[in-house]
Amino acid sequence: MKEQTQLVKRSSEIFEKLLETTPSLATDYNVSAKNSAIDINLRSYWRAVRKRLWLIVGVVTLITTLVAIYMMRKPDIYEARVRLQVEVESNKSSLGDSKSSSIVLNNPVNYPAYFNTQLKILSGPGLLRRVAKTLDLEHNQTFMRSPSSLDSGWKGFMKTLGVGGKAAPRTQTETVQEVPLVDPGASTTADLVEATKLAPYVEELQENLSVDPVKEDRLTTKETFLIDIGYQHSDPQLAARVVNTVGETFALSNLERKTQTTAGTGDFLQKRILELQAQIRNGEEQLMSYAKSNQILSLDENQNTVVERLVGLNKQLLEAENERKTAESAYKAALEPGAAEALASDANNKYISDAEAKLIELRQRRAQLLVDNTEEWLEVKEVNEQIEAINKQVAETRKRMGAVVLKNLETRFHQAIDKEQKLRAAFDEQRGETLVQNGAAINYRILQQEINTNKSLLDGLLQRAKENDVILHGTPNNVSVIDYAIAPYKPIGPKRALAISIAFILSLILCVALALFLDYLDNSIHSIEDVETRLHLAVLGTIPASSGMSRRRLRPANGLALRNGDKHSELLTHADGRSPIAEAYRQLRTSILLSTAGRAPKSMLVTSSLPSEGKTTTAVNVAISLAQTGASVLIIDADMRRPRLHSIFNMDNTQGLSTCLSREMSEAEMTGIVEQHVESGVYMLTSGPVPPTPAELIGSDQMRRLFSSLSNSFQHIIIDSPPITSFTDGVLLSTLVDGVILVVNSGKTSDVIVGRSRQLLLDVGSKIFGVVLNNVSNKAENYYYHNYYTEEANDLAST
Repeated sequence: MKEQTQLVKRSSEIFEKLLETTPSLATDYNVSAKNSAIDINLRSYWRAVRKRLWLIVGVVTLITTLVAIYMMRKPDIYEARVRLQVEVESNKSSLGDSKSSSIVLNNPVNYPAYFNTQLKILSGPGLLRRVAKTLDLEHNQTFMRSPSSLDSGWKGFMKTLGVGGKAAPRTQTETVQEVPLVDPGASTTADLVEATKLAPYVEELQENLSVDPVKEDRLTTKETFLIDIGYQHSDPQLAARVVNTVGETFALSNLERKTQTTAGTGDFLQKRILELQAQIRNGEEQLMSYAKSNQILSLDENQNTVVERLVGLNKQLLEAENERKTAESAYKAALEPGAAEALASDANNKYISDAEAKLIELRQRRAQLLVDNTEEWLEVKEVNEQIEAINKQVAETRKRMGAVVLKNLETRFHQAIDKEQKLRAAFDEQRGETLVQNGAAINYRILQQEINTNKSLLDGLLQRAKENDVILHGTPNNVSVIDYAIAPYKPIGPKRALAISIAFILSLILCVALALFLDYLDNSIHSIEDVETRLHLAVLGTIPASSGMSRRRLRPANGLALRNGDKHSELLTHADGRSPIAEAYRQLRTSILLSTAGRAPKSMLVTSSLPSEGKTTTAVNVAISLAQTGASVLIIDADMRRPRLHSIFNMDNTQGLSTCLSREMSEAEMTGIVEQHVESGVYMLTSGPVPPTPAELIGSDQMRRLFSSLSNSFQHIIIDSPPITSFTDGVLLSTLVDGVILVVNSGKTSDVIVGRSRQLLLDVGSKIFGVVLNNVSNKAENYYYHNYYTEEANDLAST
């Protein structure tokens, strides 16, 4: 006990000196923590990846292997290319300098559309159907069948390693001779039966055929008249034959199309010329007969009096319509209330003005009289009578004149209507006469115009027929093959190394992301950082996991061994004092002794959230470690539901804690039940017989008296209780001790369950010393991290 007190005091003095000599220690630590936040996150990512390293390696290896096998089974692909020249199409004959009838095609603005049209024709099914028919691909077994998958796979593997061979080169002469001559008389259209039969071969050609315009990169003008046609196939000779046939067929079909169009145009022109000549003859005969039958002498408009009279009547009719509309508007306006009186006032302005002036004088006089007299004054009444008489006269005058004005407007409106109707009747009569007289002249002009139109068309067609004859005999071909394709000797694909590399990288990224996602879903406690960030509790120690071969019964420092050899695995302290497990429990002992200020804790509760987390093992080994310092240590088995302490130390359990709590016993009798394990030096109070209600016994006053009595006899008391979340025994016991040690099984226990246990303890006011991470992997970084700093604390305490 004296040594423990000195150790605690010495550690506190050293810590206070550090704070006094380095006041900026806390600030520097915070800055360092911020600077290393990114490193901590990266380390957490690395731990998540390393935890599932074999899963990542296995999946990446499987995917990469499958892709490699697939790529190796694919045959080598060769590409043959031929180059065409497609110039601006012109219909000028090579036999003369006649102007082209297709001037639009020579326009540089419209040439891109023509060039794009040729690109579409090159890859269209019509041309490729003719190629398939020319090469007889229907009976070519090499075209639709790939080489042996075994051979291609082995060659692909060799080429992936960079040691694959190349196809035998072929000369230009041999390749050109393999291209069959296309029949010039072959039809460019096929019936539906033939098209259906050749459809699979056309689709195969379209899938592997590439048509690309050639661009010049060194000059300002990028566009050229060149087109590269490429075809890919596993057989290099067949690839060259196909692409050369495509070029030759396209050039020949272009010439056939132009010649066929010109010949068809000539036939059409001759037929149309004969038809026009017959129509002109018939039209002239009909014109002469019509003129005789209708007695048409002259069609000059200046000598036609009927038309002049019709024009005059039309002019008069328009004037009469305007006059009628004006009279109608004036009459309708006068019909509005007060409009006629207003017009009458304007017409008799002098009389009304004099009357209004007289009224003004009378009103002024009336106003003067009212200054000194009332309304009943005689002179005022006379003035009022005069004003009323003048107003009545003015009103009657306006009404009489308004009726006169309205009558005049109505009379004028009816006169305008009569005039318009008479002129319209005269106009209709004259128009009928004009139509009858000039109907024959109009028909005559129609017949004459039709004859003139046919003559103009005939002249144009005769000119076109002559030009078409010249073009037909000298049509140039603006499409030509510049470079023929030879059989390629080096494959262009498949890019096996690239595909395998991409598969490896993508699968690696996917697996790493999957590992991080699984780690995100895993809410169990794994490391010290998990305890500190999720539970906000300190970590007292980490107990490494050990295999079954290395688990042995404790052999204390005095060299005594426990009985029954390796029967029980709860005591994990090895005979070697420098073993990882023994060192871990020594570090845990140091953390416990330094967990309270001023003195070492006297009593403590060792519990867990769930069963089988190692709380009993931790309690036993902590008790043994404290006993090795020479202190008197008592361990109480308060788990009266599943007691295990007596079986670990091979002791009798007929009397124990349940006996003390269920009977009236003196302090001497209760102390007498405590037994000492000789080999380890630890005093033990077993659970005793299993009671029916353990929680009532633990929460009784007898338990407090027992605990108070035992506290006076031992320097350290360690209580092993049931799990917190399962039973209330641990919560009740936590109120009796100085603090609680919470054991967490690393990688198994959820942070939610541990957080619930923490909250249960805090709700009753219990102090939690910290957490003991049990069964921590020896490879975990936090284990070595905690060991390193705990050893530093031990060294510091020893100084």
